[in-house]
Amino acid sequence: MASSGRERISSLTAASHLGKFIIDLRRTASKMEMTGSEDRWALPDLAGALRWCRGRNARGIRCTLDVLGENARNEEAAAGSVDAYRSCLTALEEEEGLSASISVKLTDLGALFDRRLCLENLRTLSREAAQAGVGFEIDMEGKPLVEFTLEAALECAAEGPLTLAVAANFDRTTDDLEAFLGSGIRPRLVKGAYPGDVADFREVQERLKGLVEAALAFERPFSLATHDPEVIEWALGRLSEEKTLVEFGFLMGLSDLTKEKLAGQGWAVSEYVPFGSRRRAYQARRLQYLRELARLGREPAP
Repeated sequence: MASSGRERISSLTAASHLGKFIIDLRRTASKMEMTGSEDRWALPDLAGALRWCRGRNARGIRCTLDVLGENARNEEAAAGSVDAYRSCLTALEEEEGLSASISVKLTDLGALFDRRLCLENLRTLSREAAQAGVGFEIDMEGKPLVEFTLEAALECAAEGPLTLAVAANFDRTTDDLEAFLGSGIRPRLVKGAYPGDVADFREVQERLKGLVEAALAFERPFSLATHDPEVIEWALGRLSEEKTLVEFGFLMGLSDLTKEKLAGQGWAVSEYVPFGSRRRAYQARRLQYLRELARLGREPAP
């Protein structure tokens, strides 16, 4: 009876906790939809992103700046994105001692309507980033673009240091990881924000751990970008003797206590910082992520 009572109390406590989390999520989503607030997920402009980055750097956290935008449908839109990134590169080059990189999405550079133009834009930005001494990263998008993204990354690797996001929810990722690690590309290991081949939460967790093991075998630097407290706890134990190889990556608006704690413990930490007005698609993915966690009775790391 005593055991049964404790289990019932534990169950009620968990249900109450989850209920509060869902209520907080709904309030956050409602507030953002009504006010257009960008405070949690993104910043309004480049100046704000640079100020944010200075503050994060002061806490030992590197920043990855993303000019919000994706799914460009014509040359004019793609050219506008290239110009925005060039402005970002110029600002970062002029900022003395700022620890930051830029990250691009291929659909923002023209991948949906002209892949040759997209590759030209990508090479231009990769080359100019290398000349400015700014890190260059490529985000992984949906499954139809995986092959092109990998080919484009391999072609740009010769321009300078390159980081590529690779998603655990794609079946092909382990083989792809081994292929481009040999080309000097630094992987940013993620679960996957876009639909992939696998959706089961536990399986994606295990696949992400498997990618960590595969990256460790090459003894080359990589980023582990996750807000999953179970994966983070596992990684801290697994990587305790490989501390110089890994950087923990987080999104702006999530897991602030965790990222600051890790940075204070001497781990390399980065934060993905989007800015600009074209935030609808990005914001929708973040809210969907929180809804899915709530459905599973889970929360991101604090």
